[in-house]
Amino acid sequence: MRVVINALSARYGGGKTYIWNLLDNVEESEDCRISVLADPSLPLPVKSNIQRLSRHPETTNPFYRSMWERYHLPRLLKALHADVYFCPGGVLNVKVPSSCRSVVMFRNMLPFDSETRARYGFGYMKVRNILLESVLLKSMKHADLLICVSDYARGLIEKRLKDRAGTTVTIPHGVADCFRSSEAKRASHPRGIPQEDYLLYVSFLELYKNQLEVVRGYDILRRRRRTNEKLVLAGHCDTPYGLKVRREITKLGLENDVILTGTITYENLPELYRNAKINLFASTCENCPNIMLEAMAAGRPLLASKLDTMQEFGGDAVVYFDPQVPGDIADKIASVIDEEQLLRGLSERVRVKATEYHWKKTASLTMRAISQLAAGHVVDERGVA
Repeated sequence: MRVVINALSARYGGGKTYIWNLLDNVEESEDCRISVLADPSLPLPVKSNIQRLSRHPETTNPFYRSMWERYHLPRLLKALHADVYFCPGGVLNVKVPSSCRSVVMFRNMLPFDSETRARYGFGYMKVRNILLESVLLKSMKHADLLICVSDYARGLIEKRLKDRAGTTVTIPHGVADCFRSSEAKRASHPRGIPQEDYLLYVSFLELYKNQLEVVRGYDILRRRRRTNEKLVLAGHCDTPYGLKVRREITKLGLENDVILTGTITYENLPELYRNAKINLFASTCENCPNIMLEAMAAGRPLLASKLDTMQEFGGDAVVYFDPQVPGDIADKIASVIDEEQLLRGLSERVRVKATEYHWKKTASLTMRAISQLAAGHVVDERGVA
């Protein structure tokens, strides 16, 4: 079986993480040859059955990449005798040869979240997501196999595409072993992180991640109790929304208590999670919350947004709050922060819950579904089973 994976859009963040972990956990077998279209900056595992394909030099530009995919990629798929064309980014911008099956993933929830979209004023982000919704729906409708990363996302798409002819499966992302802690044990503090206890929220600063509300909730908490714990916001912050967060921190006089780390390398994240007194995750728009799963695996107490997706993955191991109500964020933190026995129980529960998510399992289920599709067999729709 020859599989061609289009990873040209996986240039940072979750896209890069997904491609690396998927391929790193795929079995090395002569029966499955994988060719990957990828930017040179995207590292790929060294395996005998994985090959990086050369690509058109202008595909780094989205417009030229789209034109290349539409007019040149079909010939490449035919020349490679591809059995399956896999687009993890979700956009099927190519007419595949008749002998080739197509697979797309549904990972980007933002274009389909009308409430979150409405929070953006008219501008680039709003227009982009409106257009992307149409493109992604068309791609999912015509793909032979659609991989969803949560049951919540699958239910949403099945309502939107009731006449879809292809098969749909649910295959959640996994957690890399480097994040797992066999016990709630703290390591040495990462460089630049305070020696004091801290509350940690890992994510790039963006409107739907609700860092503003988290800062305001932290301020309410500090006014209720003597709070020695710092608040650490870890992630890319050089954004217009990041500037708003900085201004709010200054307005509230929290410059010495709220730490913006900027981008943290993937290698340093496990230690950062494990040292937190409490991990926070306040997003209002997620498909499969990778950051939340990593925080759970680290074995520290987790407080998260009460949205359906988060509850699907966190179950009863997580304490939930309304991410758009600072008072509720403060209430939930206050309900656990001084309860050592409760914190220990939450640590153990999230650690155990995280054992359900493994990249080996994700890779195995993904390749099984792709193999069934290529062979013309009925694809097992259970996915997560």
